[in-house]
Amino acid sequence: MKKVAEQISGYTYGGADASPVSLQDLENIKISVGWTDEDERYRHMAGDVLSDQTKPLVDRWRREIIGSIPNLSRHSRTPDGEPLPEYQTKSGLRFEQWVLDTCCRPYDQDWLNYQHEIALRHTSLKKNATDGVDSTPYVPLRDIIAFIAVMNETIKPYLSAKGHTVEDVKNMHRAWTKSLQLQVALWAQPYAKSEW
Repeated sequence: MKKVAEQISGYTYGGADASPVSLQDLENIKISVGWTDEDERYRHMAGDVLSDQTKPLVDRWRREIIGSIPNLSRHSRTPDGEPLPEYQTKSGLRFEQWVLDTCCRPYDQDWLNYQHEIALRHTSLKKNATDGVDSTPYVPLRDIIAFIAVMNETIKPYLSAKGHTVEDVKNMHRAWTKSLQLQVALWAQPYAKSEW
């Protein structure tokens, strides 16, 4: 499996606690998003295309977009609004690795477990704990759901950067978009577990 760095602080893939979401639930959500064998093929193609672009992609999302939106940027700052550079670096590497995990990892029990861990790290149950920082106590689910649209739109130039056909880029983008919809459905579980 490709990794963005030899050491990624707080990256516990393969060692996360078991997700309360079953593999059958995951399969049902995949059906709901219309996941196909073709999507599976194109998400792997997207992984090949994005493998050396994770840093500029995540920098675009975090510095250029999130950094310019106060209600989003505050979640990576102290309660007084001061930057947390060490946290930015550590969480940035995990964000980059998430791009590769989205495209390259099998959607199996380990992947499902880590999706739950990612979700928990945005809720009041675990936010700030991994890196021991003092920031907002949680990221509202509404902000996560809303930002998915931005991520889906802004990834297009990165998917087309390696000279693939327009059709291949369209198919990679479709697979990426479905995967993010699938993941945000999983991330919603700890926010709304009683009705999930």
